[in-house]
Amino acid sequence: MQHERTRTSQLGRRGFLAGTGGVLGAIALGSLPAFAESPAPTRPGASPLVAPTLALWYPQPADPTVMIQTALPVGNGRLGAMVGGDPAHDLLLVADSTMWTGGLNDSLGSDGQFPYAATDFGSFTLLADVAIDVPDHAIGTVTDYRRSLDLANGLVTTTYRKGGTSYRREVFASEPDDVVIVRLTREGPGTITGTVSLTGRHGESTAADSGRPAVSFKGAFDNGLNYAAVLTAAAPHGRVQATNTGLSFTDCAELIVVVSGGTNYRPDVTTGYLAPGFDTLALARRKAADAVRTSGVRLLHTHVADYRGLFEQFSVSFGSSTAAQRKLDTWTRLNTRATTDTPDPELEASYLQFGRYLMICGSRGHLPMGLQGPWLDGNDPAWMGDYHTDINVQMNYWLSDRAGLAQCFDAFTEYCLDQLPSWKTLTDRWFMDPRNGFRNSSGKLAGWTLAISTNVYGGNGWWWHPAGNAWIANSLWEHYEYGQDKHYLERIYPLIKGACEFWEARLLTTTVDGHEVLIDDGDWSPEQGPTNAKGITYAQEAVWDLFGHYEQATELLGRDRGYGRTIAGLRDKLYLPKVSPTTGWLEEWMTPDNLGETTHRHLSPLFGLFPGDRITVEDSPKWLLDAATALLTARGMSSYGWACAWRAICWARLKDAEKAYDLIVTNLKPSIQNSNGTSANLFDIYSFDQYSSIFQIDANFGTPSAMVEMLLYSKPGLIELLPALPAAWSDSGSVTGIGARGGFVVDITWRRGRVTSARVRSVGGRRTTVKIGSQTHTVALRPGQSVTIS
Repeated sequence: MQHERTRTSQLGRRGFLAGTGGVLGAIALGSLPAFAESPAPTRPGASPLVAPTLALWYPQPADPTVMIQTALPVGNGRLGAMVGGDPAHDLLLVADSTMWTGGLNDSLGSDGQFPYAATDFGSFTLLADVAIDVPDHAIGTVTDYRRSLDLANGLVTTTYRKGGTSYRREVFASEPDDVVIVRLTREGPGTITGTVSLTGRHGESTAADSGRPAVSFKGAFDNGLNYAAVLTAAAPHGRVQATNTGLSFTDCAELIVVVSGGTNYRPDVTTGYLAPGFDTLALARRKAADAVRTSGVRLLHTHVADYRGLFEQFSVSFGSSTAAQRKLDTWTRLNTRATTDTPDPELEASYLQFGRYLMICGSRGHLPMGLQGPWLDGNDPAWMGDYHTDINVQMNYWLSDRAGLAQCFDAFTEYCLDQLPSWKTLTDRWFMDPRNGFRNSSGKLAGWTLAISTNVYGGNGWWWHPAGNAWIANSLWEHYEYGQDKHYLERIYPLIKGACEFWEARLLTTTVDGHEVLIDDGDWSPEQGPTNAKGITYAQEAVWDLFGHYEQATELLGRDRGYGRTIAGLRDKLYLPKVSPTTGWLEEWMTPDNLGETTHRHLSPLFGLFPGDRITVEDSPKWLLDAATALLTARGMSSYGWACAWRAICWARLKDAEKAYDLIVTNLKPSIQNSNGTSANLFDIYSFDQYSSIFQIDANFGTPSAMVEMLLYSKPGLIELLPALPAAWSDSGSVTGIGARGGFVVDITWRRGRVTSARVRSVGGRRTTVKIGSQTHTVALRPGQSVTIS
């Protein structure tokens, strides 16, 4: 080894914090609106652009009738846009992640559950459409057309030739400038003439701003959310003028189009998650004006430097594809891979990096990504584009720490802390309602929980989800395991403690095989089977993890150690699942019988295998491993994209590389006629009941997470390299920047299935064991130090 040193409006916060440990730092007082003034961007002195070697590309524009499957996404963490790329009529569908109807939704239906519709719970919606029209550039009149998503630089480009002139459009959503930018340039004779329009999606009237070439609109929802959008443009040579609905540009050698917009959403329960009196239109105008005064090349360089600072924290190679594969456009390449057994390792690596691109574009603010991230093609996304807490929002964040984007997890943390006071209020008020079949039969209640669906206003929707608090808390704890940041642990501590308090009040005592054990009250194993079964495996495993994490937190922070020991005692008495003598599977319910669908999409009873790790190949008895494997086998190898991703990561945990890889390939199969699979733009698509062609983003994070898990397994104290490397990637490869629990980052190179070199760097960890095949290496480092094993 060689060592080297590297460098809810009805609840006051005081009452809430007193009930959950009193840590004032858990919630940032006086939170700013999500759409806020930005510091002056740092402009790089030299071009940060790199060769666009990592790209998705297409020989035609997006189909305007199926933009969600064919358009290309850009985003800055708050704003998102789908880009069509038609030379004559380029369309951008612009969304703001805070653009939500609905509200607190703080009442129950006759069944004791929360209403769940766009009219009460609310829905994520679009902000505006932007259209760029260049009438004499119809697709049939141009040559050498190419549309691409440049993953290395973080921008969408469209290039083509007409009349001896090369034209180029670059579209990007800049986080430093907080706007969406379209840059039109050309090389050769001639100029560009056309129009740009701004259209609201909720009946707003667009009007010209006085004294500047800009148009804007503003509006308000019944829930008090105010919003606005501004469109402006500039040309170093040529003329730009405002019209009634947009801008006209004439004889321009270059054109910079800037789109700004936002809402008065404020992540603060004391103001009802709205900022009263906030002038969204004035701020949108300032941001647009600031950006349009800057040259197009400087705007581009500012964005690319910022983007690359995140993107290049991780790299991966699964080996080389063939020259023939590289020549294919992305959609043809997907279809070709689906019809052959020949691997396409560069395509698979690009899919992983596309997931990281979406993470950077979608998660850099106070709101995390819901079912669709910040990308829509209409105002009626399936399930309102909400946050599903029984797998989906958690899966969205499996990738961030694993793949060098720990900063992108912050949005999930902030959301949970910002919503927690309201979740607590709704739990206090409604969980014990006699109409709620999930209420605690003990008659006791403490802490907090939430429903299967949540919105941005502290509201719940659909059914109560008692174990959802444990899964949320476990996800936040796992982020701590990667970074070892005790300040972060202080912030999430009240949330973890409140979840423990809820379960201390909820658990029931029963006798199994002559021993007293603690079990969950009447509950639902998501989303199947009886709704009042006691001791469901999903809840037992999630709470087992929760209690263990809380005890560790009390020791690490030196607080509430007595309560930590109480929770540890409860953990020791928790019932854990048995093997069904009828099926040979790990039981999902406290019965040998299968009470649901054999091939159900959810893997809830395998929570102890993943996302937990109570069940491991190294430490679990054979009967337990066999039962978990049997259940996973019975669930099948075909399902929705997110369900296949969960299956893949479970097979990786069982070190079955080929089954894990088969599921990766399954998810890469093209979606044809609404089938499950990957669309042309790599968004995951599936068809479900009354919905068709649903885009749901979780598989775009879950599948890459499974890929990373195949390369490295970690838990505090152990890092295992290449635990499930499939034959398709085994010849040669490398990965840099993989996060490892315990506070480490790892780089690996391999050849012919064997590790040739590994570098372990501490980002807070002190000691771990690195396992490579049958060999183990003890590593002791201080933060900032690294060691290379070769």
